Amino acid sequence: MLVIVDGVGIGRRDEFDALHLARTPTLDRLFAEGLYTTLSAHGTAVGLPNDNDLGGSEVGHNVMGAGRVVDQGPKLVDNAFADGSVWQGAWKDIIAPLGDTGGTLHLVGLLSDGNIHSNQSHLYQLIDQAARDGVKRLRVHALFDGRDVPDRSAGEYVAQLEAVLAPHLEAGRDYRIGTGGGRMISVMDRYNADWSVVERGYNAIVHGDAPVFTSAGEAIAKFQAEDRELSDQYIPVFAVDEGGGRAGTVADGDAVVIFNFRGDRAVELCAAFEAGEDFEGFDRGRAPDVTFAGMMLYDGDLGVPGHYLVTPTKTEGCFSEYLAATGVAQFACAETQKYGHVTYFWNGNRSGMFDASLEEYLEIPSDRCPFEQRPWMKAAETADALIDAIGSGRFGFIRANFAGGDMVGHTGQLQPTIVALEAIDLSLARVDAAVKRARGCLVVTADHGNAEDMVERDKQGHPLHDAEGRPRRRTAHSLNPVPFTIVDYDGRAFELAGTTHPGLGNIAPTLAELMGFSPPQGYAPSLVAS
Repeated sequence: MLVIVDGVGIGRRDEFDALHLARTPTLDRLFAEGLYTTLSAHGTAVGLPNDNDLGGSEVGHNVMGAGRVVDQGPKLVDNAFADGSVWQGAWKDIIAPLGDTGGTLHLVGLLSDGNIHSNQSHLYQLIDQAARDGVKRLRVHALFDGRDVPDRSAGEYVAQLEAVLAPHLEAGRDYRIGTGGGRMISVMDRYNADWSVVERGYNAIVHGDAPVFTSAGEAIAKFQAEDRELSDQYIPVFAVDEGGGRAGTVADGDAVVIFNFRGDRAVELCAAFEAGEDFEGFDRGRAPDVTFAGMMLYDGDLGVPGHYLVTPTKTEGCFSEYLAATGVAQFACAETQKYGHVTYFWNGNRSGMFDASLEEYLEIPSDRCPFEQRPWMKAAETADALIDAIGSGRFGFIRANFAGGDMVGHTGQLQPTIVALEAIDLSLARVDAAVKRARGCLVVTADHGNAEDMVERDKQGHPLHDAEGRPRRRTAHSLNPVPFTIVDYDGRAFELAGTTHPGLGNIAPTLAELMGFSPPQGYAPSLVAS
């Protein structure tokens, strides 16, 4: 039984560490009694370009399921820009029609250098290449982060973008910001949880249907002045009007590119642009005839989007594929917010099962409200499903994700995050008891840090404060290691193998050892020696 307590790292055990402050007797006991170590869950340990890159749920689950470190989205995209291959495929198909139609190139994505969903450097390179290729009119539809970068920094990112656009305007190119909005308000829904988020962004981008401001900076300043606590991720959708009409509408003959490299919060916008008359997400009104592409192939099984700039790697020989070939029955479970992580990402960027006769996946619908309002999320329901699966005796391997540490941690609100962790701990106690009754083996870990560090810090690790002396809430992931513990209830004895620089890629080979298999060739070393 593998339990992933999402977004729970090992922090400083101070007044901003929700894990330290929460009452978690189950986790405390499992860490104390089990075979315990910590794992690296960021940077090169999860296939990202450098060790300053924050880990994430997608790359974390991808590497856990692969059993070794594999290159991830940002690194693949960085390489494509470095060697020029990004301009050789769909980019040419996107740009070519604009010369005939005089159409606009629309670039949509997260204006951030968090390197989790996107990197603004990729956007800037797209802008400059569009100019070299003769594109006369370009609009950026900016989504604001506040989760993977310091919160309330949207104005700074807009200023940087405007500095990139300014030389093009001076050269006579009509390159401007068209629309904007926070990532949790506009476009970036996932797993069909709330189509109204996509609808708001789509209507602003395509129809200009949003409050109008003379600039993105003016909009951000107004919204944040009205609400001193407003997070960037919740900035309302707006359109920009430079005096001659709204800048952000999409017309027939235009081209639209999503510059995010991560797929889970991009596929719904792809559907809004690419799906035919059977689209049911919301009423799109006029659906413009455009050339559409994503930065990457976001879902290989569904072929979404139809065109993309960089081809992602589908990991072969991941752990669940190996188990299916070996005849081991598997159960995977999570609520909506993390369901794709224990399925698609765990399975090496595949939507389907390896063997439907041996696998069962269960999605528990997430609440549709701000996570801090119901911070317990679906911990109890997830535990119910796991207890049933354990009790059935049908499965040799069970994996699950408890989402609260990450999703509530992203709000930056300490007390709700403490509640989330306590709810998980209560539910984990029940799961642990079921594993013990079954004489099974319980493994608990996390995919990255978040909830254990809820304040922005300086380079020396000291908390930062705003102008009014309040701690600056942290909404992003952390660089902290994550816990890893094994509790075996069948009387077996294991010891740590002394693995050098252990990370998430060592989890699957360890699971193989615990299940009595030799780790497949090419896997990272196991963390245990039997």
